[in-house]
Amino acid sequence: MTETDLRTHAEEIHEQFSDRLDLTVDEVHERLDTLVNEYKVPTSEARRSVVNTYLDEAGMDRDELGGSGGNERKPVADVDKPEEWIDITAKVVELWEPRSDAVAQVGLLGDETGTIKFTKWSKSDLPTLEEGEVYDLRNVVTDEYQGRFSMKLNRTTTIEHLDEEIEVGDDAVEVAGALVDIQSGSGLIKRCPEEDCTRVLQNGRCSEHGEVEGEFDLRIKGVIDDGEDVHEVIFDREATEELTGITLENAQEMAMDALDTSVVADAMHERILGRYYRVVGPTLGRYVLANEVEQQGAPADPEAVLIKARSI
Repeated sequence: MTETDLRTHAEEIHEQFSDRLDLTVDEVHERLDTLVNEYKVPTSEARRSVVNTYLDEAGMDRDELGGSGGNERKPVADVDKPEEWIDITAKVVELWEPRSDAVAQVGLLGDETGTIKFTKWSKSDLPTLEEGEVYDLRNVVTDEYQGRFSMKLNRTTTIEHLDEEIEVGDDAVEVAGALVDIQSGSGLIKRCPEEDCTRVLQNGRCSEHGEVEGEFDLRIKGVIDDGEDVHEVIFDREATEELTGITLENAQEMAMDALDTSVVADAMHERILGRYYRVVGPTLGRYVLANEVEQQGAPADPEAVLIKARSI
């Protein structure tokens, strides 16, 4: 996105709202520039966010712009991809102690469909959220880490306290069956070290921050067959270490000795493939996130189980 293109977007947005708001093209351009160049938001999403903000400031309905510019309002359970700008009505279920001065608040939001983590940046200068209260949140951006989706509140976000109650739903499910496959991207991986990013690196590059010196982590992306359906399950570092008996330190030593990280995934295959497990955790997208793991029964033949499943 060139500076000229960004300026063109600013001029078009200014024209849409110049008769309703006391705006300059420079002010619109600054908002777009912050989103695109500071927050690394895709240009289309940045434009949508800025338009949505001005709609609220002008007291206009989205239909007045022909339905353009507004975010989609989503329930928690429908958040299934990162870098999407949405609106949401949710209850603050729990607040945690921030680990960084850059974070003003961090915790858990919930609605009738489930819960999701949120982060509110210190520099956003937003109102304080109170535990147990319900809010209408507009212009929040989604993120993803280890298959877990979250929401970021930034200075374009608007917050409205609502005098209502929400009964937060439990989105945990239980899956029990044979672990019949371990997918690519399992084993010893590297994540982006940038604050609050932690995306998995591909060939040493983060999709957002480019080439970085990654930090090692462990995970398993597995497939469990319950006899009727197959379920994709993500095991984080803690669950992976418990499941395989291979710690992060062990994995790094194995990879250094072999000069190849794939030996870690191979070792995991040998230790857990074909065994029966019971997994409990929330579903995010197509994945079940393994919060609780219990081994059950003797090893099975994973190929035979898959063949049986596909014949049903």
